[in-house]
Amino acid sequence: MSRLSGPALRLTVLVGESDRWHHRPLYSEIVHRARAAGLAGASVFRGIEGFGASSLVHTTRLLSLSEDLPVAVVIVDEEERVRAFLPRLDGMVAEGLVLLDRCEVVACTGRPPERGEREGPAE
Repeated sequence: MSRLSGPALRLTVLVGESDRWHHRPLYSEIVHRARAAGLAGASVFRGIEGFGASSLVHTTRLLSLSEDLPVAVVIVDEEERVRAFLPRLDGMVAEGLVLLDRCEVVACTGRPPERGEREGPAE
């Protein structure tokens, strides 16, 4: 895992909660690939309402549609590292939106790994 401060690139992948990649949630596969690539961090945020290209609104207020809420996977790292990661998403995001934004990391702190916990790939 890399320590990060200063200029960075934010990758946001917007997909549906029910989207799958080989029987696994797509958002989970993206997070695991980001970790395997040694990126600084990734988080998944579940939306409460949204719509995409189909214009069908998915919301927590309607029980019949609540199983496919919008999900945002957010990854932040140095620009070169994020751009090098993009090919790992090829073919995975059939329906969704992939965004890149320049940003600035003000603070990036983390806890040391616990005994026996994997730190991530060596670089």
